[in-house]
Amino acid sequence: MIRLGHRRVSTWVWVLASGILFLLQSGAGLAQDTTAASADEALARSIVDKADKVRFPAEGFQVDIVINSLKSDKDAEMRKYRVLSKGNENTVVQVTEPAAERGQIILMKGRDLWVFMPEVSQPVRISLAQRLTGQVANGDLARANFAGDYNPKILRSETIGTERYHVLELTAVDRSVTYQRVIYWVNEKSGWPLKAEFYSLSNRLLKKCSYENFQTLAGRLRPTRLVMEDALRNGDKSILEYSEMKLRELPDKIFTKEYLKKID
Repeated sequence: MIRLGHRRVSTWVWVLASGILFLLQSGAGLAQDTTAASADEALARSIVDKADKVRFPAEGFQVDIVINSLKSDKDAEMRKYRVLSKGNENTVVQVTEPAAERGQIILMKGRDLWVFMPEVSQPVRISLAQRLTGQVANGDLARANFAGDYNPKILRSETIGTERYHVLELTAVDRSVTYQRVIYWVNEKSGWPLKAEFYSLSNRLLKKCSYENFQTLAGRLRPTRLVMEDALRNGDKSILEYSEMKLRELPDKIFTKEYLKKID
């Protein structure tokens, strides 16, 4: 009886020890998976943040933008804008041409947008996703902050020509941002953006964008031409040309609805 009892006790001890070992191994595996996922997320965020800083300075700056929009059934249309931006959260977009629309101003505070028109006494609330001109949405000019607006994930690496690119999926943090999903190609060595695909809430491809003609603006190489193509209508596209970019001290009072009429 003593031996039998000893065997029963030993069996239960073995079962208990095996269960504890399994739990410890499972916990260790889960911890490793969590650590790896956190590292992947941190890497994805650093890639997107670096690409944001390639496109635009983190400091306050001013830049002039010419947009030529082409449609298969209409004449080309040109518009000009001056953008004042500070810290990705504050932007003013001024229409400089056509002359009939000069004086119109878009103000962005965070993800909130208003448009001021001289003939209207109060600024009117608008959305980031609303079309500005051609293939360009308000958010394309007013808020190009991928790092702050999207949760990034690395999908894969891809070779294009002789270069390697990170291919990332950017998922909107909420429905207020310009696009609900973006597929984004960023050079693995330089951190330069190459192209992007923009999707709607229903996961429909809306437009494609390529970042081109890198030249020195505000002290570093940046894309000076963006080509945005309609994914649904072949031949419809807008070409954005950036020039005269310079760092500029911009007081907070500029980015208020009350100050819009005073901007020059």
